[in-house]
Amino acid sequence: MAPPPRWSMFPDHHSEVADLLEEDNLYFTFHHGDKETGHIKGYDTNVMGRFQCPNPNYNEQGWSSKKIAVWIRLYSGKRYNARVFHQRCKSCNWVSRPTLDDSYAERVAYRLKKWSNVEVERPFYGGKKGKPHKSELCEGCKNGHCAEGDLEELMGSLSLF
Repeated sequence: MAPPPRWSMFPDHHSEVADLLEEDNLYFTFHHGDKETGHIKGYDTNVMGRFQCPNPNYNEQGWSSKKIAVWIRLYSGKRYNARVFHQRCKSCNWVSRPTLDDSYAERVAYRLKKWSNVEVERPFYGGKKGKPHKSELCEGCKNGHCAEGDLEELMGSLSLF
């Protein structure tokens, strides 16, 4: 059996992204190809959503996450996509695909506007602090595309002496 995918793309959310872009007269199409190369620009960020463990042997209630790693990519011809990384269940280590909230469309549209030289106000992403990020369960960290994981690594390498 093939291993479960460690990430997904969400073309079904393109209409939400397109609506936000249209406010600034920007029009992009979703690029369905998912290769490591071929993009013009890339940016790591995170979104929020919910996971449900697919393991039938566990009665896991699922979990929410404020740090779902996303790699947004820009392609020629006003095309984009975003690779959304999965997380592992802390009980059984099975990989789970997220259900995303509105932050996905907001973050993708924001980045595409920035790349299109539209002046946008940096959104406030603060609020309540969630549980600590667990890099060992984050497929974004394992693939080098987690903004939170990069911060953890940087902070871990700092020394006061």
